[in-house]
Amino acid sequence: MPSAVIEKQEAGAAAAGGSPQKHQGSEKIAGAVVEKKETGSSAADQRVGKYLTFLLGREEFAIRVLKVREIMGIQDITAVPQTPGYVKGVINLRGKVIPVVDLRLKFCLPEMEYTQRTCIIVVQVQAGGVSLPTGIVVDEVSEVLNLAAADIEDTPDFGEGTGSATSYLLGMAKVKGKVKILLDIDRVLSSQELHGLDTLAQI
Repeated sequence: MPSAVIEKQEAGAAAAGGSPQKHQGSEKIAGAVVEKKETGSSAADQRVGKYLTFLLGREEFAIRVLKVREIMGIQDITAVPQTPGYVKGVINLRGKVIPVVDLRLKFCLPEMEYTQRTCIIVVQVQAGGVSLPTGIVVDEVSEVLNLAAADIEDTPDFGEGTGSATSYLLGMAKVKGKVKILLDIDRVLSSQELHGLDTLAQI
Protein backbone atom coordinates (compact mmCIF):
# COMPACT_ATOMS: atom_id res chain seq x y z
CA MET A 1 0.00 0.00 0.00
CA PRO A 2 1.30 3.54 -0.78
CA SER A 3 0.75 4.68 2.83
CA ALA A 4 2.92 1.81 4.10
CA VAL A 5 5.71 2.79 1.71
CA ILE A 6 5.52 6.43 2.78
CA GLU A 7 5.67 5.47 6.47
CA LYS A 8 8.68 3.25 5.85
CA GLN A 9 10.50 6.02 4.01
CA GLU A 10 9.76 8.51 6.78
CA ALA A 11 10.99 6.07 9.44
CA GLY A 12 14.21 5.55 7.48
CA ALA A 13 14.79 9.27 7.19
CA ALA A 14 14.28 9.75 10.93
CA ALA A 15 16.72 6.93 11.75
CA ALA A 16 19.34 8.51 9.48
CA GLY A 17 19.06 11.73 11.45
CA GLY A 18 17.58 13.78 8.63
CA SER A 19 16.69 17.32 9.61
CA PRO A 20 13.07 18.47 9.64
CA GLN A 21 13.87 21.19 7.10
CA LYS A 22 15.17 18.71 4.53
CA HIS A 23 12.16 16.44 5.14
CA GLN A 24 9.75 19.32 4.57
CA GLY A 25 11.56 20.26 1.39
CA SER A 26 11.33 16.74 0.00
CA GLU A 27 7.60 16.71 0.76
CA LYS A 28 7.15 19.94 -1.22
CA ILE A 29 9.04 18.54 -4.21
CA ALA A 30 7.09 15.28 -4.11
CA GLY A 31 3.84 17.21 -3.85
CA ALA A 32 4.76 19.31 -6.88
CA VAL A 33 5.52 16.20 -8.94
CA VAL A 34 2.24 14.55 -7.93
CA GLU A 35 0.29 17.70 -8.73
CA LYS A 36 1.90 17.89 -12.17
CA LYS A 37 1.08 14.25 -12.90
CA GLU A 38 -2.52 14.64 -11.75
CA THR A 39 -2.96 17.71 -13.95
CA GLY A 40 -1.57 15.95 -16.99
CA SER A 41 -3.69 12.83 -16.60
CA SER A 42 -6.89 14.27 -15.15
CA ALA A 43 -8.93 13.35 -18.23
CA ALA A 44 -7.80 9.73 -18.09
CA ASP A 45 -8.18 9.55 -14.31
CA GLN A 46 -11.91 10.21 -14.66
CA ARG A 47 -12.18 7.09 -16.83
CA VAL A 48 -10.26 4.61 -14.70
CA GLY A 49 -12.08 1.77 -12.97
CA LYS A 50 -13.86 -1.48 -13.72
CA TYR A 51 -15.43 -2.12 -17.12
CA LEU A 52 -17.54 -4.93 -18.52
CA THR A 53 -16.33 -5.90 -21.99
CA PHE A 54 -18.46 -7.44 -24.74
CA LEU A 55 -18.28 -8.28 -28.43
CA LEU A 56 -20.10 -6.85 -31.41
CA GLY A 57 -18.75 -8.74 -34.38
CA ARG A 58 -14.95 -8.67 -34.25
CA GLU A 59 -14.81 -5.49 -32.15
CA GLU A 60 -14.70 -5.42 -28.38
CA PHE A 61 -16.48 -2.69 -26.44
CA ALA A 62 -16.60 -1.84 -22.75
CA ILE A 63 -18.96 -0.01 -20.40
CA ARG A 64 -18.55 0.92 -16.75
CA VAL A 65 -19.51 -1.86 -14.36
CA LEU A 66 -21.29 0.71 -12.19
CA LYS A 67 -23.83 1.19 -15.01
CA VAL A 68 -24.60 -2.55 -15.24
CA ARG A 69 -27.53 -3.94 -13.27
CA GLU A 70 -27.45 -7.52 -14.50
CA ILE A 71 -26.63 -9.81 -17.42
CA MET A 72 -29.05 -12.36 -18.83
CA GLY A 73 -29.31 -14.70 -21.78
CA ILE A 74 -31.45 -13.81 -24.74
CA GLN A 75 -35.19 -14.28 -24.15
CA ASP A 76 -38.50 -13.54 -25.79
CA ILE A 77 -38.76 -9.87 -26.71
CA THR A 78 -42.18 -8.37 -27.39
CA ALA A 79 -41.99 -6.20 -30.50
CA VAL A 80 -43.53 -2.73 -30.36
CA PRO A 81 -44.77 -1.16 -33.62
CA GLN A 82 -43.60 2.22 -34.92
CA THR A 83 -40.28 2.21 -33.06
CA PRO A 84 -36.76 2.63 -34.50
CA GLY A 85 -35.32 -0.51 -36.09
CA TYR A 86 -32.70 -0.91 -33.39
CA VAL A 87 -35.38 -1.01 -30.65
CA LYS A 88 -36.24 -4.72 -30.54
CA GLY A 89 -39.16 -4.23 -28.15
CA VAL A 90 -39.68 -4.83 -24.43
CA ILE A 91 -39.12 -7.59 -21.89
CA ASN A 92 -40.63 -8.30 -18.49
CA LEU A 93 -37.90 -8.02 -15.87
CA ARG A 94 -39.38 -9.28 -12.61
CA GLY A 95 -42.65 -7.47 -13.15
CA LYS A 96 -41.15 -4.33 -14.69
CA VAL A 97 -41.34 -3.72 -18.43
CA ILE A 98 -38.06 -2.43 -19.87
CA PRO A 99 -37.11 -1.56 -23.46
CA VAL A 100 -34.44 -3.52 -25.32
CA VAL A 101 -32.03 -2.02 -27.86
CA ASP A 102 -29.96 -4.11 -30.26
CA LEU A 103 -26.54 -2.43 -30.09
CA ARG A 104 -25.53 -3.97 -33.40
CA LEU A 105 -28.35 -2.19 -35.21
CA LYS A 106 -27.79 1.00 -33.21
CA PHE A 107 -24.21 1.09 -34.49
CA CYS A 108 -25.36 0.28 -38.06
CA LEU A 109 -23.73 -3.15 -38.07
CA PRO A 110 -25.25 -6.06 -40.04
CA GLU A 111 -28.07 -7.83 -38.22
CA MET A 112 -27.23 -11.35 -37.01
CA GLU A 113 -29.33 -14.21 -35.73
CA TYR A 114 -29.23 -14.55 -31.96
CA THR A 115 -27.29 -17.50 -30.54
CA GLN A 116 -26.70 -19.08 -27.14
CA ARG A 117 -23.87 -16.57 -26.61
CA THR A 118 -26.10 -13.57 -27.26
CA CYS A 119 -26.74 -11.62 -24.06
CA ILE A 120 -28.91 -8.82 -22.78
CA ILE A 121 -27.03 -6.42 -20.51
CA VAL A 122 -29.41 -4.42 -18.34
CA VAL A 123 -27.93 -0.96 -17.80
CA GLN A 124 -29.16 2.13 -15.99
CA VAL A 125 -29.22 4.84 -18.65
CA GLN A 126 -29.43 8.53 -17.77
CA ALA A 127 -29.96 11.38 -20.21
CA GLY A 128 -31.96 14.57 -20.20
CA GLY A 129 -32.88 14.14 -16.55
CA VAL A 130 -34.41 10.71 -17.22
CA SER A 131 -33.17 7.52 -15.57
CA LEU A 132 -34.29 4.30 -17.20
CA PRO A 133 -33.22 0.64 -17.00
CA THR A 134 -32.60 -0.51 -20.56
CA GLY A 135 -31.54 -3.83 -22.03
CA ILE A 136 -28.82 -3.78 -24.68
CA VAL A 137 -28.33 -6.84 -26.88
CA VAL A 138 -24.69 -7.81 -27.53
CA ASP A 139 -23.10 -10.75 -29.33
CA GLU A 140 -21.20 -12.03 -26.31
CA VAL A 141 -20.03 -10.86 -22.89
CA SER A 142 -16.26 -11.19 -22.40
CA GLU A 143 -14.86 -10.21 -18.99
CA VAL A 144 -14.51 -7.50 -16.36
CA LEU A 145 -11.36 -5.38 -16.60
CA ASN A 146 -9.86 -2.94 -14.11
CA LEU A 147 -8.39 -0.16 -16.26
CA ALA A 148 -5.71 2.25 -15.04
CA ALA A 149 -4.97 5.68 -16.51
CA ALA A 150 -1.98 4.27 -18.41
CA ASP A 151 -4.31 1.82 -20.21
CA ILE A 152 -6.56 4.54 -21.67
CA GLU A 153 -5.99 6.87 -24.61
CA ASP A 154 -8.22 9.58 -26.05
CA THR A 155 -10.37 8.77 -29.06
CA PRO A 156 -8.44 9.53 -32.29
CA ASP A 157 -9.64 12.29 -34.58
CA PHE A 158 -11.37 10.53 -37.45
CA GLY A 159 -11.98 13.74 -39.38
CA GLU A 160 -15.03 15.82 -40.23
CA GLY A 161 -18.47 14.28 -40.12
CA THR A 162 -17.66 11.83 -37.35
CA GLY A 163 -18.22 14.13 -34.36
CA SER A 164 -21.69 12.81 -33.54
CA ALA A 165 -20.59 9.21 -34.04
CA THR A 166 -17.69 9.53 -31.62
CA SER A 167 -19.44 11.69 -29.02
CA TYR A 168 -20.38 8.61 -27.00
CA LEU A 169 -16.82 7.23 -26.90
CA LEU A 170 -14.89 7.67 -23.65
CA GLY A 171 -11.63 6.58 -25.23
CA MET A 172 -9.64 3.55 -26.28
CA ALA A 173 -8.17 1.00 -23.86
CA LYS A 174 -5.02 -0.97 -24.66
CA VAL A 175 -5.09 -4.39 -23.00
CA LYS A 176 -2.71 -7.25 -23.89
CA GLY A 177 -2.02 -5.81 -27.33
CA LYS A 178 -5.69 -5.36 -28.19
CA VAL A 179 -7.83 -2.22 -28.37
CA LYS A 180 -11.16 -2.02 -26.58
CA ILE A 181 -13.62 0.79 -27.29
CA LEU A 182 -14.92 2.48 -24.13
CA LEU A 183 -18.56 3.56 -24.41
CA ASP A 184 -20.39 6.25 -22.48
CA ILE A 185 -23.65 4.31 -22.33
CA ASP A 186 -25.54 7.44 -21.24
CA ARG A 187 -24.69 9.05 -24.59
CA VAL A 188 -25.29 6.02 -26.78
CA LEU A 189 -28.95 6.99 -26.71
CA SER A 190 -29.85 10.64 -27.13
CA SER A 191 -32.27 12.23 -24.68
CA GLN A 192 -34.96 12.24 -27.41
CA GLU A 193 -34.52 8.50 -28.00
CA LEU A 194 -34.50 7.84 -24.28
CA HIS A 195 -37.79 9.71 -23.89
CA GLY A 196 -39.32 7.38 -26.51
CA LEU A 197 -38.03 4.33 -24.68
CA ASP A 198 -39.42 5.70 -21.43
CA THR A 199 -42.84 5.69 -23.10
CA LEU A 200 -42.36 2.03 -24.01
CA ALA A 201 -41.62 1.22 -20.39
CA GLN A 202 -45.11 2.44 -19.45
CA ILE A 203 -46.79 -0.23 -21.56
